[in-house]
Amino acid sequence: MTTVLITGCSSGYGLATARHFHDQGWTVIATMRRRREDLLPASDRLRLLPLDVTSADSIAGAIEAAGPIGVLVNNAGIGGVGAFEAMPLAHVRKMFETNTFGVMAMTQAVIPQMRSRRSGVIVNVTSSVTLTPMPLAAAYTASKQAIEGFTGSLAHELGAFGVRAKLVEPGYAPTTRFGQNSGIDAQDLIPKAYADFAQPILAEFANPPMITKESDVAEAVWQAANDASPWLRYPAGPDAVALAQVA
Repeated sequence: MTTVLITGCSSGYGLATARHFHDQGWTVIATMRRRREDLLPASDRLRLLPLDVTSADSIAGAIEAAGPIGVLVNNAGIGGVGAFEAMPLAHVRKMFETNTFGVMAMTQAVIPQMRSRRSGVIVNVTSSVTLTPMPLAAAYTASKQAIEGFTGSLAHELGAFGVRAKLVEPGYAPTTRFGQNSGIDAQDLIPKAYADFAQPILAEFANPPMITKESDVAEAVWQAANDASPWLRYPAGPDAVALAQVA
C-alpha cells in the first residue's frame, strides 16, 4: 500500500485529491495549515497533519510524523489578481514563499528517503498560466513558472535514482477561490488607469467559457503519480488541455 502526502488539503484541489487517493485505497496524509477533522472521512488510511510549507520547523515535524512517503503532492498555494504596478511587493514575496520556496522546501525534505529507497514520485501542481500567461497575474505566473523549470530539471536529476518528478497544470476553477486566499481584493489592485483594460478580464474570470473541475485535477495528479514513463506535464481540465495544444 502506497502512502501519499498532499499539501493544501483544506479546500479545492488538495481536498479533492486527498479524497480521490483515499477512494483508490491509498494511505493518505492530508496536510493543512489549520487541522480540520470535518473535511475528510474517518479512516485508518487517512491522517491529518498540520503543515505550514513556509516554516522549516513545521515541514520537519510533518515529515517526521508522516513516516515513509511514496508520493509527495505539492499543492498548497496562494493566488493574487491585480495590476502588477499596484501589487504590494510584500504580497509578491508571500506568494513566492508558498508557491515556490514552499514547494522547494517540501521537495528537499523528502528527497533523501526517496533517493535511498530508489523510488518515489514528486508531483508539483502549478497552473495553466504557465502554458499561456494571463494578464493581471504577473507575480502569480512567475511563482508558478519557477516551479515548472525547477521540476523539469529535477526530473533529470532524480531520475538516476529511480525518483520521478511530475507537473500537473490545472486550468481555472472558480471553486478554488483563486486570489481570495491572498487576503487582497482584486479591485483594490486595479488603478484607475487600468480600469478599462481590467474590467473585461475580471468579468471573464467571473464567468469563464471553460472551467476546470476539482475532480479533473485530482485525476491528473493520480495519473501523474502512477505513470512510470518519463512524461513530465499533465494539463488538467478542458481549458488547460486546450491551452497545452497551442502552447
